[in-house]
Amino acid sequence: MEKVETGFTGLYIIKPAIYSDERGYFFECYNSESFKKAGISFIPVQDNESKSTRGVIRGLHYQLKPHDQAKLIRVIEGKIYDVALDLRKSSRTFGKWFGIELDSESKQQLFIPRGFAHGFSVLSDAAIVQYKVDDIYNKLSERGIALTDPVLDIDWRLGDTAPVISEKDQKNPPLRRAEMNF
Repeated sequence: MEKVETGFTGLYIIKPAIYSDERGYFFECYNSESFKKAGISFIPVQDNESKSTRGVIRGLHYQLKPHDQAKLIRVIEGKIYDVALDLRKSSRTFGKWFGIELDSESKQQLFIPRGFAHGFSVLSDAAIVQYKVDDIYNKLSERGIALTDPVLDIDWRLGDTAPVISEKDQKNPPLRRAEMNF
């Protein structure tokens, strides 16, 4: 496993070691010892999976303290544009976002520390996304930020594809009005 810096404290691209031969491939999606050796403290307690079609945008989601979550994102099938937004008020990158294409071919993953909002858009006909989290989902702590906040100006890379956004996500406030306690 290789840990790649992103310029955001604690936010890393994870490149797993992939072993391929005539049978196919094998790789460790997560190994607590490898993460520990790389200096990443992460013990997942819940696995989540979603399937979405082209143009779907999910996010920008997070949970307030004490139920905030670190996440390890990977794509099992398809391709997404994954975005992490720094909500840590004391961070030099507060209010800035990082985006990366993740796909089932490269098997790269994104480790998102606590204190970030997360979202993604689907760039392929369909995408199955799996993410591990280090705290259980807590409905009362769930929050979101508007995907189309003009201050953030996130290009979800959909081109001419019309975005498909849930009614719930359409009601999320812009960053300047979002509740956060990081």
